[in-house]
Amino acid sequence: MRRDGKTAPNAGRKLAHCERELALGIARGEAFFGIMSAPSVLNPEGAVKNQRRWMTSAVVVLLCGRMLVKGQQSTATPAEYSFTISASQVWTDTGVDLAAGETLNFNAEAKSEAGNNCNPGGVAARAGETRPAPALASGALLAKTSEKGDAEFVGNNRELKMEGAGHLFLGINQSAKSDCAFAVKVRVASVQASAAAQPRNVKAQLSSAAKVWLQGQFGNSQLNKTEASSAASNSAATGASTASASASAGLKLPAVLLDADLRTDIDGLPRRVHDHAGNPGDMVNFVMVGSQERVQAALEAADWHVADVDSKESGLKAILNTYEKKDYLEMPMSHLYLFDRMQDFGYEQAQAYAVVASRHHFRIWKAPFTWNDETVWVGAGTHDVGFEKDIRTGHLTHKIDPSVDLERENIAQSLDKSGKTKSMTYYLPPNPVQDAKNASGGGYHSDGKLLVVFVK
Repeated sequence: MRRDGKTAPNAGRKLAHCERELALGIARGEAFFGIMSAPSVLNPEGAVKNQRRWMTSAVVVLLCGRMLVKGQQSTATPAEYSFTISASQVWTDTGVDLAAGETLNFNAEAKSEAGNNCNPGGVAARAGETRPAPALASGALLAKTSEKGDAEFVGNNRELKMEGAGHLFLGINQSAKSDCAFAVKVRVASVQASAAAQPRNVKAQLSSAAKVWLQGQFGNSQLNKTEASSAASNSAATGASTASASASAGLKLPAVLLDADLRTDIDGLPRRVHDHAGNPGDMVNFVMVGSQERVQAALEAADWHVADVDSKESGLKAILNTYEKKDYLEMPMSHLYLFDRMQDFGYEQAQAYAVVASRHHFRIWKAPFTWNDETVWVGAGTHDVGFEKDIRTGHLTHKIDPSVDLERENIAQSLDKSGKTKSMTYYLPPNPVQDAKNASGGGYHSDGKLLVVFVK
């Protein structure tokens, strides 16, 4: 943007380039961790190159994010339209779609060739005259914001604010055809508070994401847990509840005596999941009872997003979402195993852009048994808060919050707010997991209880 307020000739190209770089930064981060989840196909030199390339992308994301914010601010100009409205028909469809919160400013005057009895503000009514809007001035300029909506007086000047979405129609308040015609200019501007705040939200998201990324990239294992948790809570798009917020809220669940058969089945569950090599990892920390359709509806209502499965397709999706100004929150997760098979679904909550480094997530498996003819689902949830070195391979991997009960609490609180659960309780099985390491060597601790959720 130049000092005179005009856009520099190459500004559009720079913004477009930064949009591409922003998308590629996300995609590279996602692809990087997709590769790292299969370290056997990557030599150490390749790993270093990918790490350096991805770190560069994170920096580019931050710099381009600032340019995109300025670009959004400079291009948010009101739309202006000009129409000639005649009395040859009662209503004229302008073809202009309107969004909730937009403000319409009208300026109208009679066309020079129109007679004296033609004024957007209205004229004296004739005896016995019928009009589309009898309560409004004869011959006045009218507007309505839906085909069957009420007519609004516009006159020579008027401002209207849209309460909901609509479509603009203009007309003259007379039934008889005449030579009367108005030149009408309409200025449509968005005054939504959310729209005004959006550039600041984007800047905050990018700043937070870059900070988390770079801390993890340089191996800062002392990543502040509060800052990491806020990566999810700061997202206006997802409204995700943080694990720390759940803990502080102290969600109290009733002590429910589980059915004897269900207790027996839960007692027989594996306590931990494992990776492809059989290394034990995350603990099983929750169970859901209900059909797949109802469980997925509950998770969607609780603002959990199904993780993408294919790394290549997800990279393309990240790019497309960025161009369409949508958040990409479905980054794939590595495969872990329970009941001798990989997870049926992965779910996550995250802040836009920071999803590569910081996210609440869990994997869920359909159990090999049912209860009262209901499907039982078994899950393992953790909170990614940054990066650390895999002690087995030396490669970079996600670091989880060692207080895994906080993520169990996050799952409970989000489902509680969804309104889709019939009841929830905690259950302590025999031989609980209370102190262990995940498959990459990161330690964690727990009280050993499982969250048991019955879906409506």
